[in-house]
Amino acid sequence: MQDPELEKAYRHCEHLTRNHYENFPVASWFLPKALRRPITVIYAFARHADDLADEGDAPAAQRLQQLQEYGQQLDNITASKDPVFIALHDVIRQHQLPLQLFRDLLTAFKMDVSKKRYADFEDLLFYCRHSANPIGRLLVHLNRRVTDQTLHDADQICTALQLINFYQDLAQDYRENGRIYLPLDEMQQFGVSEDHIQSQRSDSAMQGLMAFQIQRARDMLLSGRQLGTMLPGRMGFELRMVIAGGLRIAHKLINNNGNVFARPRLNRLDWLSMVWHALRRT
Repeated sequence: MQDPELEKAYRHCEHLTRNHYENFPVASWFLPKALRRPITVIYAFARHADDLADEGDAPAAQRLQQLQEYGQQLDNITASKDPVFIALHDVIRQHQLPLQLFRDLLTAFKMDVSKKRYADFEDLLFYCRHSANPIGRLLVHLNRRVTDQTLHDADQICTALQLINFYQDLAQDYRENGRIYLPLDEMQQFGVSEDHIQSQRSDSAMQGLMAFQIQRARDMLLSGRQLGTMLPGRMGFELRMVIAGGLRIAHKLINNNGNVFARPRLNRLDWLSMVWHALRRT
């Protein structure tokens, strides 16, 4: 019989997950039942850290201090009374997950507080290696399919999805947090300035820049998609759904009637297309 405190901690994580919207499925019913709770707990850990970095009106120094304390709870996870860490400790123990991947996530959230611009694509990739790739690697570990190839494919998929998410939120990220997730050197190359984003000017220069960015992210996503056929059963189907969702968003971003700042939404036809491609393993 499960410890009531542990069960309460898991339910707390499930509540956090249900109350946040994502364009890409999170811990959906497609997943194998045995993995839904672990994935929900990982999401809850990341979601709370993200809120520390972004939500509310606290100054940057206070946010960094809160994230530092959050990291200390991670390092002393066996002693934490926080329900997220109680459940996370159980997940890490059961599935032998590398603690460093969770530390990497916290590095990215600290960057969210202190870093608003990226000099070049490698600079942006460094962020993605900490903000997105740990999630894919954790999924590979949960499925016990850890090889150099599966980890590489997971990185390609997660970085691509992170970039696509940036591109659909260009105006929102700038307006709410003053962030630009575009390489500054490539902005200059295409003749795009910060004013384009501030004023949401979708001229030919901005459209050219974004077409280049989106195509590169799409190519990365396609290069890793074989992982969706390597993972077994419902987990593989879930991943193929996520990849199909990313490709649909990328398609909508490119075919945007000349407005790169129009945020795409997945509709019923998009979801049917995603299911079709996931079933066909394409």
